[in-house]
Amino acid sequence: MALNIGETLIHYEITSQIGKGGMGEVYQAKDHKLGRDVAIKVLPEEFAKDADRVARFQREAKLLASLNHPNIAAIYGLEEAEGTNFLVMELVEGQTLDDRIKSGSIPVEEALKLALQITEALEAAHEKGVIHRDLKPANIKVTPDEKVKVLDFGLAKAFAGEQADLNLSNSPTLSVTATQQGVILGTAAYMSPEQARGKEVDKRADIWAFGVVLFEMLTGKQLFTGDTVSDTLASVLAREPEWQSLPSNLHPRIHLLLERCLKKDPKDRYRDIGDARVDIQEVLADPDGVFSQPPTGVEPVVITRQYLSWATITAILLIIATIAVWKLKPSEPPQVFRFYKELPEDKQFGHGLEVAIAVSPDGSKFVYNTSEGLYLGSVDKYDPELIVGTEGAQSPFFSPDNKEIGYWSVGENKLMRKAIDGGAPVPITEANPRYPSNWLEDNTILYFESKKGIMRVSADGGTPEMIIKAEDNESLGFPQMLPDGESVLFSFTLRDPENNRVLSSGIAVQSLKSRKRETVLEDVHGQYLPTGHIIYAVGNDLYAVPFDIDKLKKTGSRASLPEKIYQHGLWEQYAVSSSGTLIYVPQGATAPLIGRRELVWVEMNGEEEKIEAQPDAYTNPRISPDGKKVALNIDTGKFMGISIWDQDRKTRSPLAYDRSGDISLNITPLWTPESKQIVYLSFREANYILNIKASDGTGIEEPLIPSMLTSIGAASPSSWSEDGKTMILNGVNIGDGRDDQDIIALSMEEDRTKKPLLQEEYIESQARISADGQWMAYTSNESGRNEIYICSFPDVNKQREQVSVNGGDS
Repeated sequence: MALNIGETLIHYEITSQIGKGGMGEVYQAKDHKLGRDVAIKVLPEEFAKDADRVARFQREAKLLASLNHPNIAAIYGLEEAEGTNFLVMELVEGQTLDDRIKSGSIPVEEALKLALQITEALEAAHEKGVIHRDLKPANIKVTPDEKVKVLDFGLAKAFAGEQADLNLSNSPTLSVTATQQGVILGTAAYMSPEQARGKEVDKRADIWAFGVVLFEMLTGKQLFTGDTVSDTLASVLAREPEWQSLPSNLHPRIHLLLERCLKKDPKDRYRDIGDARVDIQEVLADPDGVFSQPPTGVEPVVITRQYLSWATITAILLIIATIAVWKLKPSEPPQVFRFYKELPEDKQFGHGLEVAIAVSPDGSKFVYNTSEGLYLGSVDKYDPELIVGTEGAQSPFFSPDNKEIGYWSVGENKLMRKAIDGGAPVPITEANPRYPSNWLEDNTILYFESKKGIMRVSADGGTPEMIIKAEDNESLGFPQMLPDGESVLFSFTLRDPENNRVLSSGIAVQSLKSRKRETVLEDVHGQYLPTGHIIYAVGNDLYAVPFDIDKLKKTGSRASLPEKIYQHGLWEQYAVSSSGTLIYVPQGATAPLIGRRELVWVEMNGEEEKIEAQPDAYTNPRISPDGKKVALNIDTGKFMGISIWDQDRKTRSPLAYDRSGDISLNITPLWTPESKQIVYLSFREANYILNIKASDGTGIEEPLIPSMLTSIGAASPSSWSEDGKTMILNGVNIGDGRDDQDIIALSMEEDRTKKPLLQEEYIESQARISADGQWMAYTSNESGRNEIYICSFPDVNKQREQVSVNGGDS
């Protein structure tokens, strides 16, 4: 129904017509009751004839009116006058984004600032269960002060009713009432593939539409086009975006954002628009700006992608690890090959806190660490296979000929080698390398030995020699011989012996002839690439910086990998081959990297009773002394934390979580004897902190020792004495230059004194005090592999014996 200028509906006086579309005509009006200008959307006449549709629209309009966000145009009410149904809405001054785009592409930084406001509007609506369903540039206004207002939120569903998700013809912008070709084509061009097929729609349809809108903002042209509605929809369903039309120097993170938003399969898109918001925020905050910063002398990075699907990906629900390979070649643009491999629950990715992945020098093979041993995969083979005999292996690395794997055997505390095509593991030397080692062409291996420095040993065995001595209270790692055969690149960390705080760290290079050491980069660890770069991580971001191999100095700006990498334990999980292939595990995989587990009660006779808690990435379960609750460490791949399962109430409640992206390990929860508090270890800002918090989640966490555990470094809670006055800690004794793991007693009296219980050259851990308080069980590798021992307590020297014979862990 058309209205006349000057006509009045209730107390709204029509002053001008603003627009016309499939959901009705829009007018500007004066609200004489409240003295303000508003927008009036008059709904088509046939709409008013359907009482059911009107009733449904009223219900939806009430929900839409509840949206209150600065980037969402408000709905004031749904009115009816003389048979005319109309919405009263906020009047937004300014031009539509559609008008802006018609004038050409929007400068990248300006476009990202506008896009950020759109994501904030969508996020606010999605949190209330409202989906736009018709997001497009014509429904987005930009005010004169550059403020975004998203219009018509949720009206597509409100107008079409409950069948909107089932029948495409019910979409108001594709109905018979939409007679303007531009409206029809414009709307069809922003429909997600599932929406175009008439399938059920959720918030991921808005994420698709947002990707289309951002693409058009950056290119100045419509992404999906066609002469008819059918042609346009066919383009949406079949055609890939012309990625080359994007700005050539666009920040790679925005390139990846667009790819994630514009996945045809909604399962492959971002799960939440908040993920896109965070990406845009971080790009806008990047000190290098919103454009890619290629290293000096290197062509701008243009990333193309090829996808190789694993045969079982649709058959298994849980994605344990996502492994991507990035080819860096100086003579041509890099290609990205992405592999999605779902691991069974008993083959969890990662074991321990070390680097858990390695790639062969020729880039054709990779290994990763699991609780079962090392698994070997290759580019041309679907299913990685277990390398038999590598149980307890950590920090893997390849031989120069790609035929053998080197690794650290935790149980035997030795550097080992093993042919990937069979044969028994071969010990090389007793060692505790903890970091990936470097197997050289001359058949020697560089590795870091605690308390000493960087060592070199023949891969055939023999006496190791120390080639770079660690300073007092210094740890060295990630050694790599540079092409000149005379210089070693490595990471270093120097700590204050009084409080264990990091004094300095970074990447250094040292000449084996002159013994001169130079710091290359501070506060990071990394690796030299044959392309003439050093690749390194900062938090979860990966960068490459040009490096002059003759001057042994960095020479230009850094370039970043567009996707964040996953951090398992203390280290980022990536590896680079000498052929320039990068393999990494991206941060925030769609499921926990260590696997979902179910909780069960196990009786002494072996009978099991399933606990009703939802499966999750549980580790380190600890039952409260009263037997009513369980403290659970959870590592989802996106964050770590502790939850409490209440067996009586059948509920799981969060206790301590880190969602900030900072390094934080909330591990080894320990109940206090009265079952009212939890003690746990966290790692923040390069410092270990022992915290205590009420188990019901009330109050804040408090550090047990404000000045930190001075002489014992990282100390995780393990057990209590019978009287509850002493807490047993598994610690790393860094204060005297040693980093072997020991067992320490911490008095819970006011003075909080610390006393070493077992402080030997071996690794002792996992201490447990017996119920009668007379004995302590623990794990030690003093026999050459991990075994279980018991000793008297509190006098640990009075009696001691080994109780396991074929290896064991408590």
